[in-house]
Amino acid sequence: MKKILITIIMVIFLVGCENDLMNTPTKRVETMFNNYITLDSEVLDDLDETLLSETVMTTDQKERYRDILKNQYQHLSYEIKDETIDGDTAVVEVEIEVYDYNKIISESEDYLTNNQEEFLREDNETTDISKFNDYKLEQLEKAKDKVTYTLNLTLSVVDDKWMLDNLTDTEISKIHGLYAY
Repeated sequence: MKKILITIIMVIFLVGCENDLMNTPTKRVETMFNNYITLDSEVLDDLDETLLSETVMTTDQKERYRDILKNQYQHLSYEIKDETIDGDTAVVEVEIEVYDYNKIISESEDYLTNNQEEFLREDNETTDISKFNDYKLEQLEKAKDKVTYTLNLTLSVVDDKWMLDNLTDTEISKIHGLYAY
């Protein structure tokens, strides 16, 4: 009986310590990036919500783009560089490496400019955006080059827990590999 009581106390103590160990700015940032890498359901829900507002792509193109971003997330790598805590706020500096989709999109747009005839509608006068989107998605699917970005993620204490502040558009662009550097 004494052994069981000691075991229960140890488990409660370890669970309490584990929760405290996970309640750091760095651990919250690590959890966020691991959620991207493992394609956590919340990450995928956010991705789906973003794609719903996309009006230039067809349904099939949106699905391809979704797969491209999922691939980006799964191949994202990160390294925590620094953590600065100031009372109930913190900044975690993290370096990420992602596919350089910005470069591919820029090169695709240059290709369109120099080869407009390939993307004309049947009337041979206007650009067929759907053709161009297919071309651009094909290029993104072939991505091999990577780029490194630094993010300074901010956190705040909420109800005695470190919580990530909302990511900025710039931070999201960097995670997606779309940041224009």
